[in-house]
Amino acid sequence: MELIGFFAGLPVGVTASAILAVLFVLGYTGAPLVLWTVAGAAALAGFAAPTWLWITYGVLAAVFNLSFLRRPLLSAPIVQTMKALKFLPQISQTEQEAIDAGNIWIDGELFSGKPDFERMINEGYPDLSEEERAFLDGPVEELCQVTSDWDVWQNRKLPQEAWDIIKRDKFFGLIIPKKYGGHEFSPSANSAIVSKLSSRSGPLSTTVMVPNSLGPAELLMHYGTDEQKDYYLPRLATAEEIPCFALTEPGAGSDAGAMTSRGVVFKGEDGELYMRLTWKKRYITLAAISTVLGLAFKLYDPDKLLGKDEELGITCALIPTDTAGVVIGKRHDPLGIPFYNCPTEGHDVVVPINAIIGGPEMAGKGWRMLMESLSVGRGISLPASAAGGTQMITRGIGAYARLRKQFGLPIGKFEGIEEPLARIGGYTYILEAARRYTCGALDGGEKPPVITAMAKYNFTELGRKAINDAMDVAGGSGISRGPRNLLAHPYINTPVGITVEGANILTRTLMIFGQGAIRCHPYALKEIEALGNNDLKAFDTAFWSHIGHVVRNLFRSIGLSVTRGYLASSPVSGPAARYWRKLAWSSASFALLADIAMGRFGGNLKRMEKITGRYADIFSWMYLGAAVLRRYEAEGRRKEDLALMEWSMEHAFSEIQQAFDGLLSNLGFPFTGPIAWWSRLNSIGRKPSDALGSKVARIIQQPGEQRDRLTPLCYQPADPQEALGRLNLGLSLAAESEPVVKKVMVAMKTGKLKRDRIDLMVKAAVKDGIISKEEAQLLARAEEIRTDVIQVDSFSQDEYMRTAAKDVTDNKPEPERADAV
Repeated sequence: MELIGFFAGLPVGVTASAILAVLFVLGYTGAPLVLWTVAGAAALAGFAAPTWLWITYGVLAAVFNLSFLRRPLLSAPIVQTMKALKFLPQISQTEQEAIDAGNIWIDGELFSGKPDFERMINEGYPDLSEEERAFLDGPVEELCQVTSDWDVWQNRKLPQEAWDIIKRDKFFGLIIPKKYGGHEFSPSANSAIVSKLSSRSGPLSTTVMVPNSLGPAELLMHYGTDEQKDYYLPRLATAEEIPCFALTEPGAGSDAGAMTSRGVVFKGEDGELYMRLTWKKRYITLAAISTVLGLAFKLYDPDKLLGKDEELGITCALIPTDTAGVVIGKRHDPLGIPFYNCPTEGHDVVVPINAIIGGPEMAGKGWRMLMESLSVGRGISLPASAAGGTQMITRGIGAYARLRKQFGLPIGKFEGIEEPLARIGGYTYILEAARRYTCGALDGGEKPPVITAMAKYNFTELGRKAINDAMDVAGGSGISRGPRNLLAHPYINTPVGITVEGANILTRTLMIFGQGAIRCHPYALKEIEALGNNDLKAFDTAFWSHIGHVVRNLFRSIGLSVTRGYLASSPVSGPAARYWRKLAWSSASFALLADIAMGRFGGNLKRMEKITGRYADIFSWMYLGAAVLRRYEAEGRRKEDLALMEWSMEHAFSEIQQAFDGLLSNLGFPFTGPIAWWSRLNSIGRKPSDALGSKVARIIQQPGEQRDRLTPLCYQPADPQEALGRLNLGLSLAAESEPVVKKVMVAMKTGKLKRDRIDLMVKAAVKDGIISKEEAQLLARAEEIRTDVIQVDSFSQDEYMRTAAKDVTDNKPEPERADAV
């Protein structure tokens, strides 16, 4: 009442301004409806409203504020209209199980429009334990040492020494609990191990990652019976059993509901229950050498022997591959990459009902099991591969750009080369930040399917961009295969990561925003469930809270846009603060536009994949940006890393702006034209500046502690006969000899030395006392290594033809069985 009296005593102009200010504060803060009601009454008083208007206002205020009036008068008609229009999306059983799997993490904060930055900046960012670090520095290092990627490609198999280490040190048991003989490592350790192996050899990392990702061990740990765990897990840990998991088939990739593999329950002559299975699967890693096959199939029980429905749904079981009717042994040829990727078939395969993972009671629950496991696995294996591979690319191409010269200068000093080098360095910083941040959540028990889908998609895409940029910088040396070439095999391997565990196109358009809009929105799923359950009370609560949510984000979006984020608070001070504020601005605008699209298109939105893909891009880059800011904070806000952090954040916001531009150009609403004009005029981000890119490019060309921290999981061969070892040595010698080179250059400019062949110039410089003999020896050694580094491999005609013939004809799985490994 005091507020009403206050406005009533003000002049009209002042009253209008005061009311607008109060309304903005209420909207920006998301004030409850009762405060809006009071503010409305104050406005009426300030303008001396007539009695009839007060009466009308009072009736409306009562209807909106009193739920027992609002439900029958407003909410019930809205429910009927939504049902008649089929406004909300229809969710299939497989979609529902995918939605129910896992949980929401900070993706819910980013989708809210008002993220809790204190929570985000204090989320876990764990390092490895002493035991995990010892394994990374010991067995993982040794496994990398005995594996030559070139030899793996030539021989089309891992060396026996590698298999011996894999078995001896239980590389297939990284995630298996210690009580079953495994290591019980954290997701962070699993990720770090795969990253380091990936920096050495793609086929090696794939062989290790698959048994520690979605597969028998993961499913047994969470859902297996005690008997199944006791039997299989110790054997899996020591690679006595070689596992694979068969999910994909010709007609069912991302659409698991189209699966034709089937099993039928029947009673045997002994009175026990069995399943008769038939399947035809493809793209199954390790299948050709597997001893136990995890199988996803649709289970039918026509006689209802399990006491359930006739159609039980997707089920997972473990099948020994020596069971009659199981067909393994053939291999696919995925771009010539020598890892075991295989088809498998089953023809009238009979196994006991207890082969179902978790026993008969888990019949029909396989899709939920797979979704929960995938929600974790997508955040570990392929993101780790991309992160480790990109770190190797950064070290290799950074050194090469410093050592390769054109027109007398290292090519890394040319601005045209600096551009891709900056992207490579920036992507490397982003990926390691997001890897650590994501794994920190998984270490803490989170299972965020939307975040891990973002990780899988964005890591593999940024890895693809990094290798493409590196190939452009390397030029001829990048396309000439041989043991000197670090880039060709990762380049060839890149489409595999893009394709598996959910093709990237569908991951982007269907999962990140398609599921995210339902899972991460604070009210959408509640509304859908309330409608499905005909629960008017629950719908009323969710719907009107949703309206308040939209109003708040409308005011936040306007306020943050006009002030360029400065209305938002930052959890830190210093150079990172402005990026936290921009993240708040992005979140508010994203949440508002998401609600607008959901309100306009309803259930049809999930089929508008060009639109949902752009929403996914904004959502993804908000997450990657948050990970970068978390890394910068966790690593102590190092001054030398400022350029990396700023480049990463500028790039993130330029990607967000590009996606906003695409949305506003294609949503097709009457009011989006002016908004699009304002968005372009008041851009949230532009590409990093040339000066900033130059700083990042220089970082990856300079040996030392910072370069090592940027690439912490890259295997570093000490042998200078190896490609990366030679590059590292060459880079160190180039940096060490640079002061000596400057002495020679100064002498040339001042006329003390005549331009000549470098060896003659060095000899003259020693003779004239410009440099010492030791300095001359250093220059000679640096030039020797530099010259060696820029060479490419060549082969005799016989060698080349033998290699070509081997590529064409060597299709036999070698070894054919795990006991031959």
